[in-house]
Amino acid sequence: MEDKILKFATAVVVVLTVAVCIGLPFFPQIHTWAVESREERLAEQEYAENQTEMKDLEIVAADTSEQVHGGQLQLKLPEGINGSDIQFTNDYVTQTIKISIPGTDRSYFENGPITGSSNHIATLSYSSKGEDGVIEIVMDHVYELKTEYDSAYYYFDFLTPQEVYDKVVVIDAGHGGRAPGANKQGVNEKEIDLDIVLQLKKILDEDDHNIGVYYTRTDDSNPTFDQRVQLANKSDADLFISVHNNSTNSGRMSSANGTAVMYNESDESELGSKRLAQICLEEVTGQLQSRNRGLVEGDSIYIIRTSKVPVALIEVGFMTNQQELDLLRSEDYQKKAALGIYHAILRAFEEGY
Repeated sequence: MEDKILKFATAVVVVLTVAVCIGLPFFPQIHTWAVESREERLAEQEYAENQTEMKDLEIVAADTSEQVHGGQLQLKLPEGINGSDIQFTNDYVTQTIKISIPGTDRSYFENGPITGSSNHIATLSYSSKGEDGVIEIVMDHVYELKTEYDSAYYYFDFLTPQEVYDKVVVIDAGHGGRAPGANKQGVNEKEIDLDIVLQLKKILDEDDHNIGVYYTRTDDSNPTFDQRVQLANKSDADLFISVHNNSTNSGRMSSANGTAVMYNESDESELGSKRLAQICLEEVTGQLQSRNRGLVEGDSIYIIRTSKVPVALIEVGFMTNQQELDLLRSEDYQKKAALGIYHAILRAFEEGY
C-alpha cells in the first residue's frame, strides 16, 4: 500500500515538474495578461460611470427651399440663440464630439435640428436637461472640426488629421485613474508617466513643425487600452509612442536600472516599430545618460500588438532602483526624458516615417 502511495506521489511530482517546465516561459506573459485584464476592467468601469444617458437623434435631409450652405452637417439654431452661444468639445480619444446648445428642450431635438449628410458618423444622440441640451456625435475615425455659422445655422465640416497636419503623432502616458501602475515609496508610476508627457507637450506646443499631436491623456484619467491604441489607428498616425516606467518582477528595490523600449515584433517593415524603438532608445538614453537595456519584443502588450502604426513603448527607468526613482521624480530628469522623446520624433520623420 505504501509503495502505491509513493509511486502515485512520485508520478504527481513528475507531472507537476513537467508542467512547470513547459509553462515557465509563459509565466511572464500570463502575469502581463492578468495585469492588463485588471486595468482594463478598471478603465471600462470608470468610462461607464462617466456616461450620460442619451437618446437617438437622426439627421434629416436639408430643405432645399432654405438657404443652407457649406458644411457636411448643419445645426439649426434655436430661436434667440447665436452661433457664438454654441459650445463644442472634440474628444479625440473616444472620437466623440459634444455640442452644447443653450435654450433647448426636448421639442427642439424632436423637430430635426440637424440636416445634411455625413458618412463619418457612427452614432448620433442627444440629452436634454432643463433649458440646455447636448448633442453627442461619435465618429468612425479621428477628425478635426471646421466650423462656421450664420444667423440661422451652425455648420460642421470634418477634416482628417492629414488634411490639417504634415505629420501625426499619438503620445500615451501609461496607466492613470484607478490604475496607478507601479507604486514605490508613495509614488505612483502613472504620475511620473504623465509628468514626462506633460513636459513633452510643452516642447511640442512650441515646435514650429506642422505636427498634429494627440494625447491619450493629459490628466489623471484612464482610457481603456483599446481607446489608447484606436486613437493611433483611427488617426492614421505616423508614430505611436507610449511612456512607462519599469520595476522588478518582485516589486522589491534592486540594482536593476536603465532604459528599455518595447516594439511590435510582428511589424517587419524597414521603417516600422523596431526601427522606431531603436531611435527612441538611442535618443532617450543619450539625453538621460541612462543604461541602455536594449529593445524588448512587445507583442504580449495589447496596445503594441494591436497597433496598425509604428509603435514604441518606452520604459524610461526603474522605480525599484532608489537612485533612478529619485531621478524620475525630479523635474529636470523628466525634462531630459521628454527632450529625448522629442528628438526621437523629429529623427524618425527625418528618416522617412
